[in-house]
Amino acid sequence: MRFRKFERRFSISAQRLSVRPHIPWYVRWAIAIPFILALGWVVWWAYDSGLELAGFHRGQAVRELEDLREKVVTLQEDNAKLSSQAASFERHAQMEHAANQEIINQIKVLNDENVRLKENVAFFQNLPLAQGESDSDLSILRLKVERDSLPGEYYCRLILVQSVKQRGKAFQGNMQLIVNAVKDGKKVVLQFPLENDSQELAAYQLNFKYYQVVDRAFKMSPDITIENVQVRVFERGVREPKVVQSVGLS
Repeated sequence: MRFRKFERRFSISAQRLSVRPHIPWYVRWAIAIPFILALGWVVWWAYDSGLELAGFHRGQAVRELEDLREKVVTLQEDNAKLSSQAASFERHAQMEHAANQEIINQIKVLNDENVRLKENVAFFQNLPLAQGESDSDLSILRLKVERDSLPGEYYCRLILVQSVKQRGKAFQGNMQLIVNAVKDGKKVVLQFPLENDSQELAAYQLNFKYYQVVDRAFKMSPDITIENVQVRVFERGVREPKVVQSVGLS
């Protein structure tokens, strides 16, 4: 039995034995890498050639991309400059608008003052006639009640004039406003100045010899509607008013 195994292994019918030389792995890689690189270059060349045949030129695309990037940078710089200029122009326009608005307000004030001066000139020109027509020692002239710019604020303007026979005699006293108005459908009566406001009481004091221009402001709730305002002038030490006159809202 053992002889047969030995015979099979070393006889002509035994399996063939191949002998190959041993090649180190680095030699194998040294041989394979040039072929791999050559294959990669062929693939890249074929890809690039295909793009050129399709109308796409890589070098031109790179140059156009660089040009676009430069244009983007230039546009960003221009945009920053324009934004700064726009902000500067906007600030300048706001300053001009504020200056124009201030000038308009000053012109309005001057126009109002001019109208008052004209009214005063006309009044003083007709003063002798007004004094001659009045039999009272004290007269109220040019009485007017007007709204102010703010809601609920009003101005009462008038001129107090003594008669010719009282010329040179000082008049001392105070003025009182009685406002007849409507609030929530009900009639209300308001009095100015307020009795508990010493500063307001002092503002309504009168002291003159010939005439006195009176310009007084009073404030009420905006939901109150004025029907008329009655002006009462009291002489110092006298409880009854020396002169009374009413006027509606102008």
